Amino acid sequence: MAINHPATIPARSGRAALIRSGQHVKVINTHGQQVVDTWAFNQADLEEFMSMEHSRTALNRIMADVGDSMVTNHRRPILTVVEDTSGGIHDTLLAACDRYRYELLGCREYHDNCTDNLAAALAELGLTPPETPSPWNLFMNIPVKPDGSLSFEPPVCKPGDYLLLRAEMDCIIAFSACPQDIVPINGVDCAPTEAHFQVI
Repeated sequence: MAINHPATIPARSGRAALIRSGQHVKVINTHGQQVVDTWAFNQADLEEFMSMEHSRTALNRIMADVGDSMVTNHRRPILTVVEDTSGGIHDTLLAACDRYRYELLGCREYHDNCTDNLAAALAELGLTPPETPSPWNLFMNIPVKPDGSLSFEPPVCKPGDYLLLRAEMDCIIAFSACPQDIVPINGVDCAPTEAHFQVI
């Protein structure tokens, strides 16, 4: 599957696409301050998916550099970082936001969330995720302080910065333009925006 022109990941929503081994996916932070939760599943077996805990073990650190591969829960490479213009800050620690997260943040009504965005994006392909794996939170800036605590900070990237990934197996890649608008992970204005991706 080739998406020759950048496809929109609408603000607060999700998109998914089928990609073949060897193809590249360019994930573009169009406006510079948008976190993009990212998942990848083996096309042949959705029970095998990109795993943050397995990737941290394989990388021996909490963030990937250019040339590194994220791995699945079967410890096989699934996505490799080919190029990164964004500053290299991509969180692997935090779970996808969900209704429970927003309830804890004080929401009394339904709030868009990345967990539901993943399910909706895969549903458009006629698929159901076996679970919601912890996402690779592209562009998300969650520094670990010396005392071990976490800080929720705006992305460090600029408008148009991107991450270029190579698929190491036939996979389904899914994105959510994170709808978080309470803590400043999508910029100091807490205003989610669209992002884009291109399959090459």
